[in-house]
Amino acid sequence: MNSISPVAPVAPVTASLDDPFYYLANFRFVLGWVSERHDDLLDDGERRFIADLDALPRASQALLVRMVMRKGEHFRTTKLVYAEIDDAAVALDALVDAGWVEADPVLSLGELFRQLRLAELRRVLASEIAAAGLPASAGKATMYQALSRRPDTPRRLADWGDVAALQGERVVRLSIMAICDRLRLMFFGNLRQDWSEFVLAELGLQRFERVGFSPESRAFSSRDEVDIYLALHRLRERLEEGELPETLHAEMPMVPKGNAWLDERRARLLYRLGQAAERGGQQALALQAYGEADSGGGGGVRGGHVDARIRRLRLLERLGEHGRAFELASVMVARKEALDKKTPHEKATDERESQALERLLPRLRRRLGLAPQPRQAPPPPERWDLCVKRPISDEGWPLGVERAVCAHLGTPQAPVHYVENALITGLFGLLCWPAIFAPLPGAFFHPFHSGPADLNRADFVSRRRERFKACLAQLDDGRYHDTILETWQCKRGLASPFVHWEALNEGLLLQALANIPATHLRACFTRLLLDPRANRAGLPDLIQFLPEADVASAAYRLIEVKGPGDRLQDNQIRWLAYFRSHGIPAVVCHVTWQDEAVGS
Repeated sequence: MNSISPVAPVAPVTASLDDPFYYLANFRFVLGWVSERHDDLLDDGERRFIADLDALPRASQALLVRMVMRKGEHFRTTKLVYAEIDDAAVALDALVDAGWVEADPVLSLGELFRQLRLAELRRVLASEIAAAGLPASAGKATMYQALSRRPDTPRRLADWGDVAALQGERVVRLSIMAICDRLRLMFFGNLRQDWSEFVLAELGLQRFERVGFSPESRAFSSRDEVDIYLALHRLRERLEEGELPETLHAEMPMVPKGNAWLDERRARLLYRLGQAAERGGQQALALQAYGEADSGGGGGVRGGHVDARIRRLRLLERLGEHGRAFELASVMVARKEALDKKTPHEKATDERESQALERLLPRLRRRLGLAPQPRQAPPPPERWDLCVKRPISDEGWPLGVERAVCAHLGTPQAPVHYVENALITGLFGLLCWPAIFAPLPGAFFHPFHSGPADLNRADFVSRRRERFKACLAQLDDGRYHDTILETWQCKRGLASPFVHWEALNEGLLLQALANIPATHLRACFTRLLLDPRANRAGLPDLIQFLPEADVASAAYRLIEVKGPGDRLQDNQIRWLAYFRSHGIPAVVCHVTWQDEAVGS
């Protein structure tokens, strides 16, 4: 394990919202942070931008940040008016002079429609609307659909038509958004988080654990890694916008060997691209993308992208390529058996793959005329059938099926709680808080982490194995009761990937700790550690505590609820099978409504 120099925990540094320029202070904080910790990843243009920002008047700096924090790159000048900026026009001129804002950019048809109102479009595009044979009353969507069939030649606003109706108003473009996105990425390590994190933290709506990290701890170690991340992000955006999968596949960047994190991101994108190709009838491209995703890092501990592997098998079967599918499945089985012998403590990691193979291989053997292999199907989970009255809220709305079962089964002596994935994972998160938030290199590198950056990476558990072992050891001597309750009190409200505070209360925790045996908690926590990403979901909806049960029976039961027409999902089936194998009481409750039963 790499070592890090000891440093004090870092709290989110946010400007007070009482300062009208709070957002500028936060932006400058990020720039200073990036300059200090990532200077070797910046080019001359980015360093110049950071340095030149200080030379601008504060009003211009503030207007720039206001634009950066908004969506898109194009803005109408009448929308750039803020109370704390005295003369927005003068502030804007300075940004134009600096080359950071285009005063008269070319606009595509789509951007023109985003910027102008309907009446303005009818005036500016009057000749084109007439040429398209559209009625004067045509709406915005109808106009765009008709005009977008023509070649889209971006042009300046005045070149689109009669702009007199705009009364001199302009549309400007922020030309340094790409630089700001890159700096934001280097700070957060992702593009999911944005400048609103500072505001939410200042308001107290988001609170983060204070984790120490060294100045060397950061998301990226080279500029190439930043470039690849940005390229993958743009490709994903284009895929979501409907661009052709074959075009995007041709532009897929390679990842430097040994970079598991970017390799996993690339594998996930290839998987999505394969799905899009499959939906579009491009089976060959889909098979290629799935194969490339599987050969990369993927999300599983054993390497490769499990979902891509499964999808590839199913597609081969659907195409009638039974021989190829059987050969690939046989290789998967052999590899899995070899790895299970080598690393027996990780056997459950590929449960999704095992489940898929157990369903697929018998079909393939049958279609290929091969002798069936004997296998013993696991017994089904215990089943309850309930016919209950559909509950109605005080406002007259029908409540969900889980609430109906809670009301039907719950008594003061045997209360039922709707917990879904929150209770078991929450107990785990509270007990293992020190391991989850351990200040390991690369796990935390800014003050706004809701969890470790390597949570979904293949080595998340192995890097912390001894820490998790120490946490789970408390289940053996009873210390876990006090640890969980103390963590709940001390850390309440802090962001965590495992603890959903709104679903937990002290009463529920006390009942769970009093009634769920430590051996059952250890079994559940062990399975969570085998694949934290996959196994955080699929847990039963309800828990019922049975404090008056006789000594020979468990003092609780887990209840998965299924409404009319609903069925168990694969991750739920896996959890239920695991519960049975470890003696954990769990049932599946199938519900029908009394009014529907009477009607039938």
